[in-house]
Amino acid sequence: MPRPVALLAVLVAAGPAAAQPVSFDRDVSAVLSRAGCNSGACHGNLNGKGGLKLSLRGEDPVGDHAVLTRDLLARRTDPHRPDESLILLKATGGVPHEGGVRFTRASPEYAALRAWVAAGCRPDPPGGPQLARLDVTPAARILSDPADRFTVKAVAHFSDGTSRDVTALAACEFTSVGVARITPAGEVIREQFGETVLIVRYLTRVVPVRVVFLPDRPAPELSAFPTEHPIDRLVLDQLRAMRLAPAAPAPDHVFLRRAFLDTLGVLPTVDETRAYLADPRPDRRERLIDALLARPEFAEYWAQKWSDVLRNDEKALDRKGVAVFYRWIAAQLAADRPLTEFARDVLGGTGSTYANPPANFWRAVRDPLQRAESVAQVFLGVRIGCARCHNHPFDRWTMDDYYGFAALFARVDYRVLSNARRDDLDKHEFVGEQVVFQKRDGEMVSGRTKQAAPPKLLGAAAVAPDADRLGAAADWVASADNPFFARAQVNRVWLHLMGRGLVDPNDDFRATNPPSNPELLDWLAKDFAATGFRLKPLVKRIMTSRTYGLSATTRDAAVMADELHHSHAMVAPLEAEQLLDALAQVTGVPVRFGGYPLGLRANQVPAPPQTGRRFTAATGDLFLKTFGKPERLLTCECERSDDPGLLQAFQMISGDVVNRLISSPDNRVGKRLSEGTTDAALLDELYLAALCRRPTDAEGRRILGYVGGATDRRAVWEDVLWALLNSKEFLLRR
Repeated sequence: MPRPVALLAVLVAAGPAAAQPVSFDRDVSAVLSRAGCNSGACHGNLNGKGGLKLSLRGEDPVGDHAVLTRDLLARRTDPHRPDESLILLKATGGVPHEGGVRFTRASPEYAALRAWVAAGCRPDPPGGPQLARLDVTPAARILSDPADRFTVKAVAHFSDGTSRDVTALAACEFTSVGVARITPAGEVIREQFGETVLIVRYLTRVVPVRVVFLPDRPAPELSAFPTEHPIDRLVLDQLRAMRLAPAAPAPDHVFLRRAFLDTLGVLPTVDETRAYLADPRPDRRERLIDALLARPEFAEYWAQKWSDVLRNDEKALDRKGVAVFYRWIAAQLAADRPLTEFARDVLGGTGSTYANPPANFWRAVRDPLQRAESVAQVFLGVRIGCARCHNHPFDRWTMDDYYGFAALFARVDYRVLSNARRDDLDKHEFVGEQVVFQKRDGEMVSGRTKQAAPPKLLGAAAVAPDADRLGAAADWVASADNPFFARAQVNRVWLHLMGRGLVDPNDDFRATNPPSNPELLDWLAKDFAATGFRLKPLVKRIMTSRTYGLSATTRDAAVMADELHHSHAMVAPLEAEQLLDALAQVTGVPVRFGGYPLGLRANQVPAPPQTGRRFTAATGDLFLKTFGKPERLLTCECERSDDPGLLQAFQMISGDVVNRLISSPDNRVGKRLSEGTTDAALLDELYLAALCRRPTDAEGRRILGYVGGATDRRAVWEDVLWALLNSKEFLLRR
């Protein structure tokens, strides 16, 4: 039978801690976490399992101690006959256990629990040392075949200055299954080539370890890759470690199309394309970026992105509210105001929703809990929703953190100045001007204590109960010292320009979801702060890097499979608004939107199409909805969908909008034919308008031969235009 001395040999490091008896808080709770007993899928569930309910991942050791030593007439722990304790019998399969065998009688986990039970199940004395830090080494490991294993070590540091090796007590799990496994001694062993993150958890601390197992491939020759740009240096460092060669630079016509779509959401005109492709200057790409950032379409396009996450829609706001909020956002971006000041105005916005447009944000989020989660997600890049019912299982946020942050927004209230309602929308929402203000009373009741939660900034200082709570939250978010804001915003911009955030999902920053390139994220955040938290310098900094200008295609299979390290550009479908505006621009026919004047682009329409509204074939609203434009019901980019489907295929192949644009008698084809344009010139123009390049010799011969043999010249050119608009090269941003 294992004795307590076995525990000291296996679990406890040499030093002062070795003489300590087994601790419930530091040993037993850790064992229960390592065995998965207090996980959400087991007894840490909100309702428990099999009559036993433990706190999730040991967040409440005092309560867990009472449950294990007093419930069921103390049958779970028996100091007189420790081996007959249910906590040991069930975990080792001595009696039936729905969770199966969690550890064996010869394991260190068994030794720890038995030693604690045999010693009388004593609780830890109050005021004992607390876990201050958890160090895990190595912080990251990249191994190339034939190397297939390494060992991790976890050392806990406590508030009394002591430390101990807790490798055998730490709970370890991988973010992806099948890449590697870990032994009880902390040895990580490869199962297949790939990349994953090992999450090492001890008590309240979580440390990620990036693990990469590479096949035996040669190191790429990277001496020709320029490193003058800081982004390129940091990307190249990672590519070198991963033995990945970056793709070649994208051709000029691809870069031109990509830059227009990413900054303005539209395609260049035929004249703009011709001018750029004929420009011999070596700095033409940087000149192009400067010109794009100065255009009004930049503010309009990025205002749509902010409108998506700020829930600027007609269900929560009326049409005028949506319009004034959108115009206000666009004006701030056009002036390139610091995003810290932009955030301060939104979070501190009170008064009339017409006279002070940022106040509309509070009109869209009507509940204090929803407000707290939205603010954290949009401005801090943190998802705190899991802490509503229990301490966050994958992050550091407690229920007290959650309800303290929500208390900042508990006094927001509304005065409705018009009771008019729209028959076609939600009957519970009012139409017309509203006034947002803060009441002098009103508290947030904590889900844990059932008492009023003291207002508190997330992970920061408390706020006086009688203070201006919205002002305090706005000032803190906008502060240059805020630890979250800059990282969250640069990650959002990186996502929109590069196709994937350095942290993915882009609004889910936590220790268990580390960035793919931590050094690059840190540098971007510092540079963003150094340039005054402004959007345009950040966009230019990213777009002028060679990394942004890489091609999406490569002959190297390993590089093509890379989705994390930006060794090549990512291919993505055009967004709904981009696609519809591109269709209108290439065909030369404007698209009408319900309730808006003809001539407005999709990226200029303030509100998204509303569910339940009847769409007509004459408008582009149904097209936008079909191609994934979000309804703005969530404060998350994830609401926008780019998943292809049959409805999208039908819209492009035979949909009313596309058919009307192609068959319109005064579209681009109709005008050129009436002007007597030659077939070769018309083909050249259509290619430049749709794909930003001229047709290849093979394409030109085939299409002109097809056109020349037709009896109905208009009909055959409509076929050519239809084929171009349905080509992958047109439908994708690459």
